[in-house]
Amino acid sequence: MPLLILLFGFLSGIFRTASAQCPDYSSYAMTTHEPFSEGKYQLSYQRPIAACRKFNLSDVEVSIREMKELVKDPDLFRLFENTFPNTLDTTVTWRGFSSNDSAEELTFITTGDIVAMWLRDSANQLRSYKSLLKASDSPDSLASLYRGAINLQARYILRNPYCNAFQAPEESGLPPENNGYADTDKVTPPYSTDFVFECKYELDSISAFLQLSYDYYNKTQDSDFFGKFQWINAVKTILNTTEGLLIGTYADDGSVNESPYTFQRGSTSATETLANTGAGNPVKGGTGLVRSAFRPSDDSTIYQLFIPANMQFSSYLGKCARIMEAHDAELAQRMSDFASSVRDGIDAHGKVQHAVFGEIYAYEVDGFGSSNLMDDANVPSLLSAPILDFLDASDEMYQNTRRFALSTWNPYYMHGPVLNGTGGPHVGPGKAWPMSIITSLLTSDDDNEIVAGLRMLVSSTDRLGLIHESVDTFNASQWTRQWFSWANGLFGEMLLGLRERKRHLLEMSFQ
Repeated sequence: MPLLILLFGFLSGIFRTASAQCPDYSSYAMTTHEPFSEGKYQLSYQRPIAACRKFNLSDVEVSIREMKELVKDPDLFRLFENTFPNTLDTTVTWRGFSSNDSAEELTFITTGDIVAMWLRDSANQLRSYKSLLKASDSPDSLASLYRGAINLQARYILRNPYCNAFQAPEESGLPPENNGYADTDKVTPPYSTDFVFECKYELDSISAFLQLSYDYYNKTQDSDFFGKFQWINAVKTILNTTEGLLIGTYADDGSVNESPYTFQRGSTSATETLANTGAGNPVKGGTGLVRSAFRPSDDSTIYQLFIPANMQFSSYLGKCARIMEAHDAELAQRMSDFASSVRDGIDAHGKVQHAVFGEIYAYEVDGFGSSNLMDDANVPSLLSAPILDFLDASDEMYQNTRRFALSTWNPYYMHGPVLNGTGGPHVGPGKAWPMSIITSLLTSDDDNEIVAGLRMLVSSTDRLGLIHESVDTFNASQWTRQWFSWANGLFGEMLLGLRERKRHLLEMSFQ
């Protein structure tokens, strides 16, 4: 194994040398490159040359070739060809082994245009390839990427469980990135900027670790892996952290409980900081729901009992209990019981009666009776509940909620001549996120809705052939983030799903 570590070090050196000769993808993705697709949108080719791709996986290349035979529209295929491999092509920034254990694989996956590893983003970036995942001991396998990401996320969570985005590991030799937005942050518990890129506590971030873990186990059945390194300790840390966040603002005698986490940032945007000296708006205890200071958009919650993240947490905590059964039966039972109690909390406190749509899920509640009725594009969202394996898409209350989220009753539903979809306060009104349209297609069985969504996605890339963070609903040339790997992968995942369940739609023209 020491020889293998030396080999990885040698290859990493070669990789860094090669990278220096490759174009910066942040700039590359902002311009068009031939050959253009042969449809009316003439979409750019956006894959780096083979020598500049950061991780090559033959199964991905096979999938692209297979889809070329199935997808008849040249623009739709070009969008798939660019987006599906984007995480592997551009964001697998470093791979190696732990300096403390020569058998422990590590994978550092950046979010795209920001050189940091978000727990949520990296878990979802890898999920794009779940359909290709199979058991393998090879260090050049997709399974190895998953194991390395799980191990590195475990390291991050053990040290800073309230944080959401992290620096490259020391073993990589990569310097810490400066986050200028965090210069004024006052956070408890404190953290080191050499280790943490940003420390916004989001329940969905630690839930994403559980999701990533179950995705790996579900496809490989490799339960032994989870007992080898720090996974069990990371789960214990997650349990201790989230159980501490069941606490309400007030004790039974009326005194104010000390908040386990506080965050304050000097900002002109209200969604970048928390009220009440960083503790957030008051929350009632005893609901069974876990608090979340921030949403998956990295915007602060209005009411900290954030329902979509509690859905995700309940779902994957319960599923990961099955993994834990082989290692610690008592801990597995604790996980299962906690998952059930959170689900009960959602049933008891997360539902509201809407005058138009009937009973729906609220986006956020405070336990005192207040609720925030909206949905945001970022996953976990109410729209994404079936993707989170929390419920089935046919569930009546989900369908009510879905109709609400995709209507103008949702204050963050954006519509116009370019595209229609949910957005959020992160970018603001008038900007729909293609991610929300992709999520709507992943959760739809309606051919007309899927065709309309595909048409919007193909026509709104400003000829760049990549999925942007947001697009102005009246002007496709006004968009944010040219390199958003998670959204790119989600599009590829969605189109591969249509191959299995709606193949006839891939034969249509979107010209």
